[in-house]
Amino acid sequence: MILLNLIIKSLMLQNISPRQHQILEQLLENRTGLSIDALAKELDISRAAVQQHLVGLEGDGYIKKNALNKTAGRPVVIYGITDKGINYFPKQYAWFSDLILSELRQEMGAEGFKDYMQRLGIRLANSLRSQFEGKNLNDRMEELLLIMANLGFQVTTEIESESSKSVIRANNCIYHDLAQKHIEICAFDLALMSCLLDKEVKQLSCMAKGDCACRFRIQEKQT
Repeated sequence: MILLNLIIKSLMLQNISPRQHQILEQLLENRTGLSIDALAKELDISRAAVQQHLVGLEGDGYIKKNALNKTAGRPVVIYGITDKGINYFPKQYAWFSDLILSELRQEMGAEGFKDYMQRLGIRLANSLRSQFEGKNLNDRMEELLLIMANLGFQVTTEIESESSKSVIRANNCIYHDLAQKHIEICAFDLALMSCLLDKEVKQLSCMAKGDCACRFRIQEKQT
């Protein structure tokens, strides 16, 4: 469940511009909050530019108004970072994930652990199913590629010459080191893609096994 929660959280992250990233960094360092003027001074940009970025960050839930300080002049709004803003910054989960996966594999055995990863992939797919309802295969493929890209995969599609079937190619693996130790993780990818596309997905190559890319063929389900 911890692995599933981490994946879902990563899917929820919005695109952040470099300037918005700098604002979040400033608010992370100053947990009591900063005003527009203070941020403009720290970043050496105009108040209007800061305000524009703050509107976007507040709308996405990364920051909030902490207080309204009254001075001799106009009221000053203080902005602070939220939990979502804090979680935007990357964290190192690999060693902890390896510890959990090793323990699960030891308790379940190789086949039981593979089945567990398949169930985990299906569970995540079910949580994302609303994004795929009513869409044809091409639209489902585009949605899946977007999700994989948001997770950190560098993905493209191609047509396999011998079968004329669509193939998803991932030029990197976001958990390569983990997959090398626990090859059963690949069952998670296959289950997730199969459920979201409502097609059978066959893995043609695997980086964890030494191939140059991970390739997945999309084909009709066997009856």
